Amino acid sequence: MTALADRVVLISGASRGLGAALAPLLAREGAHLVLLARTQGGLEEADDRVREAGGRATLLPLDLADGDAVDRLGPSIYRRFGRLDGVVSCAALLGLLTPVAQTDPDRFWDLLTVNLLAAQRLIRTLDPLLRAAPAGRMVFVTDGAARAVRAYWGAYAASKAGLEALVKAYAAEVRKTPVRVNLFDPGPMATRLRAEAFPGEPEGAQPAPIEVAPALLELLLPSCTRHGELVTRSLQAGTDQA
Repeated sequence: MTALADRVVLISGASRGLGAALAPLLAREGAHLVLLARTQGGLEEADDRVREAGGRATLLPLDLADGDAVDRLGPSIYRRFGRLDGVVSCAALLGLLTPVAQTDPDRFWDLLTVNLLAAQRLIRTLDPLLRAAPAGRMVFVTDGAARAVRAYWGAYAASKAGLEALVKAYAAEVRKTPVRVNLFDPGPMATRLRAEAFPGEPEGAQPAPIEVAPALLELLLPSCTRHGELVTRSLQAGTDQA
């Protein structure tokens, strides 16, 4: 028996970066995956890797900026599977790196919607399923920029700092339940989002997401007892996400 046999795990941002790297690892542990991302093509590529690992996945094209669609997620998963055992939130936007005084309010709102407000809606819609699971696990991917703010990173840093505060509060609220909730800071990785922030960075300067994914996997296992923690792979600040 593998560690996650017959368990259902949702990954947002599953079409690339850390989410895509994590999916086949979870498949090898026996999990049935619900892969969520905006693009059907990216999801199908992730599904191919899951199948190569001997796993199964349900593909769910969904834009986290669509709040009504996120709200329907919990009921939909319940109708389809009757359970949910794990959630990994990897999706994020970088936005424009620009002075705070010049940040466009609409663009800032778009950034907050995906990086912060969608997290609250995910918690809201999936909380009943996780509480009903024998060992519900929830992990939100964060970034060192939330704690080491630099010039021009204000909007992105604010969204991640808000995420960390939100997740820590939720963890405190479910402390007396079987649910375990943590934040994971993977450190810099070779992802598309990082390339947007550092376009001149040499290829191979940062580890690939597949090198980081096993550390995140541990937080989803039923044996994991960590709760309300910020699990940090690297103390470096910057763009650490997929």
